[in-house]
Amino acid sequence: MLLLCAFLVGFVAGLRSMLAPAIVSWSAHLGRFDIGETVVALMEYRITAFVFTLLAVCELIVDKLPKTPSRKQPPSFVIRILCGGLVGATVGAAQGKLVIGMFLGAIGAVAGTLGGAAARAKLAAAFGRDLPAALLEDFAAIAIALFAILKLA
Repeated sequence: MLLLCAFLVGFVAGLRSMLAPAIVSWSAHLGRFDIGETVVALMEYRITAFVFTLLAVCELIVDKLPKTPSRKQPPSFVIRILCGGLVGATVGAAQGKLVIGMFLGAIGAVAGTLGGAAARAKLAAAFGRDLPAALLEDFAAIAIALFAILKLA
């Protein structure tokens, strides 16, 4: 189940790149899972959780702006994959499967990036504007991350 969690938090990183690290960092900090003295131990630090939370709030705002570039463009896509790998590795580290978790998180981020972009485009077309689709995507990202952390981890 923890490996499914790694994929799902990676998927969330594909939807909102900074939201997944914020939720995973807070979960590690609050002892939801023990990552010990691994290379991702910094995810347990309170300052890490605060920084990712600040970045996530900024991302949630910037995402709604009309000039925000596509998540499928190379800089954004790469960041999403890296964040997916980080959160997947963090979740995987709790069971000594850091590398597998990292891989599943990165794959999840690719799926979240491409799937999220396609779903949002269809929703925006159905609504006739992007904002309702973006807000639904925000809600979905938060719900998926919380489900993964609270039910699977």
